Amino acid sequence: MKYKKKPVEIEAFQYDGDLMDSNGKYYVPDWAVNAFENHVMFYDSLASGFPPCELFINTLEGVHHVSVGDYIIKGIKGELYPCKPDIFEQTYELVV
Repeated sequence: MKYKKKPVEIEAFQYDGDLMDSNGKYYVPDWAVNAFENHVMFYDSLASGFPPCELFINTLEGVHHVSVGDYIIKGIKGELYPCKPDIFEQTYELVV
C-alpha cells in the first residue's frame, strides 16, 4: 500500500547555534523560549568534562541532539523535534 502525508501546517525555525543574540535577547519563537525555560530544550555536553554547548530536545521518542542548521519543529500537538535541513526542505514549504 502507498500513503500520502496529509497537508498540515507546522511551526519551525532553523537553529543557528544559539537562541539569543549578543544582548541576551531571544530571537526564536515564543514556543521555543518556553520549551527552553521548561527544560524541553536544553544545553548539555556530548562528552563529560566539556562545557555544555550542544542543544538537545526531549522528544516523545527520547532525547535528540540538535545540530547547527537543523530545523526545530513544533508538531501539531505541540511536540518538538529536530529535523535535518534536507529532509525539512523536501517535506515542507513556506506558508505565506
